[in-house]
Amino acid sequence: MKYFKRAEFACKCGCGFSAVDVELLEALEDVREHFNQPITINSGCRCEAHNRAVGGEPNSMHTKGIAADFVVRGVSPAKVHQYLTGKYPNEYGIGLYRTWVHLDVRGEKARWEK
Repeated sequence: MKYFKRAEFACKCGCGFSAVDVELLEALEDVREHFNQPITINSGCRCEAHNRAVGGEPNSMHTKGIAADFVVRGVSPAKVHQYLTGKYPNEYGIGLYRTWVHLDVRGEKARWEK
């Protein structure tokens, strides 16, 4: 991993869950290089208990180690979302939130804005 450490993706509850999918890392590294700015991972892996505690969706991609909620320093979430939906028009889960972007490497296309 060129730009990320496994600890950045670890479940915030301290349980130790930090299994991160290589495809997710590659996509995030692409975003990092495209914008030439650091990325902060707000939420990566979540164990089932932590996912429930934070109000995550049942069967969240975070519980599978294939999702991250993140921000790119100095770049609006809308601009990051636009880049990702253009780069991956027919795959992945890409969600736009007011202050961050969600990316997951599920096997099909999903889009949403909240």
